[in-house]
Amino acid sequence: MYPKYDVIVVGAGHAGCEAANAAAKMGSKVLLITMNMNTIAQMSCNPAMGGVAKGQIVREIDALGGMSGIISDKSMIQFRMLNKSKGPAMWSPRTQNDRMRFAEEWRLALERNPNVDFWQEMVTGITYKDGKATGVKTGMGIEFEAKAVILTSGTFLNGVIHIGEKQFGGGRTGEHAAKGITEQLVQLGFEAGRMKTGTPPRVDGRSLDYSKMEEQKGDEQPEKFSFSNETTPLKEQRSCFITYTNPEVHETLEKGFDRSPMFNGRIQGIGPRYCPSIEDKINRFAERNRHQIFVEPEGWETVEIYVNGFSTSLPEDIQYEAIRKIEGFENVRMFRPGYAIEYDYFPPTQLGLTLETKLVENLFFAGQINGTTGYEEAACQGLVAGINAHRKIQDEEKFTLSRSEAYIGVLIDDLINKGTNEPYRMFTSRAEHRILLRQDNADLRLTERGYNIGLATEERLAQTKEKQRQLNLLINDLHQKKVDPDLANPMLESHQTAAIQHRTTLNKLVKRPQLEIMNLREINEELATYFDKYDRQIIEAADIHIKYEDY
Repeated sequence: MYPKYDVIVVGAGHAGCEAANAAAKMGSKVLLITMNMNTIAQMSCNPAMGGVAKGQIVREIDALGGMSGIISDKSMIQFRMLNKSKGPAMWSPRTQNDRMRFAEEWRLALERNPNVDFWQEMVTGITYKDGKATGVKTGMGIEFEAKAVILTSGTFLNGVIHIGEKQFGGGRTGEHAAKGITEQLVQLGFEAGRMKTGTPPRVDGRSLDYSKMEEQKGDEQPEKFSFSNETTPLKEQRSCFITYTNPEVHETLEKGFDRSPMFNGRIQGIGPRYCPSIEDKINRFAERNRHQIFVEPEGWETVEIYVNGFSTSLPEDIQYEAIRKIEGFENVRMFRPGYAIEYDYFPPTQLGLTLETKLVENLFFAGQINGTTGYEEAACQGLVAGINAHRKIQDEEKFTLSRSEAYIGVLIDDLINKGTNEPYRMFTSRAEHRILLRQDNADLRLTERGYNIGLATEERLAQTKEKQRQLNLLINDLHQKKVDPDLANPMLESHQTAAIQHRTTLNKLVKRPQLEIMNLREINEELATYFDKYDRQIIEAADIHIKYEDY
């Protein structure tokens, strides 16, 4: 009665959406099962994509032919390139996003693909035969057949939400936990563990006094994530704001520590080290009298605000009392309190590089089920699992990325070889090849690989090859063109860098930390006209290449 599928994806978060899109785009007939069709691609925590190391991952997903970059661009309300004060290998793109538009764009993208079907229900287990996954079974007793199954269950496996002394089952506020999958997999021989994450309160932006906060605007010349021509940079942006906690806030929060599930032993799961709750920060860094709070709008049209830096599972009355003592929040109205959530995960050492499980063939795991934290980390795993599920059932070669090819390769290699006992987050410091794995060259590194497996389009490949051609031409010219001291020195002095004594090639000037290619336009009209031929993206890529070429 029900159709048979090539791939079934369980869960429609960031990992599930990328997995379904990739497998379907490559030709598999996909069924995406979610507990709620209205929460596809929900930004469960902060309304933002990218950031340090994470922005590089979004660009890599885009270069391979995934959708996270395009969806982020279509829903962004602000763009910032982080770490600009550091070397170019550290530059990391980040967008503030419209939460509702992000989810809408993902759903539209999936609905446009005729190879994707949807089903709204809870999955309670997998079906299997002779050590191979053969489909899934649902709470209503329906069995869907498939050649491969991808579990992208997020925080829903036996999820428990904590707010002070209150606790209740749920995978996200207002949504049920998923029961049955963990128990079945443990019976099959899988090892399971428990992790925790948290989210801050959401508040009414109309009740805040922004005059008491520091405005954080987007970049003056905003860029975008996707290398494709499908999206364009923002013409207008929404600001975020910065404020701080204070000793009075901390004292109020401490009053609730005896009712905190973190301190009274009710929460057993391990939380993310690099995204601690406000009570954890106060407890661990008692010497600090303030902590930074980022005030982030949830979209273009909504007044809802995400209070970044104030993640908490303290009782709601304590949350309300404490948040009102933050500067600018004196009259705040809370929409919903923060909470912590505990959930099951499966140590990722039980997987191979394709994210297929070692115990059950044709069963793949992606996202928080593998012990990671973050939208971007989940999305890239979903992409890799979707690609490999399709290739496995087509008897095609495995698709893997090495540590020297991509941050995605670093992440998966770390997970399956080292495992993790705390929520794993990507950092530039984890990648020993980070000078090569930059955000500006993800397309040059990966688009051809995406094209070869049928994911990136021919148009994207042609665009990448043209970028490489222009880049090579510009770099070659910079190595060949020379400039005389009398022409170059006025420009060099104006940028407070040493004058030259002899005729010098332009690339040697670009290597100087005080200079970039666009400064060479100041030398004379001829050079200004020459550089005007090139797109800003090409100039920036050439600039970075020349600064790093000796390494």
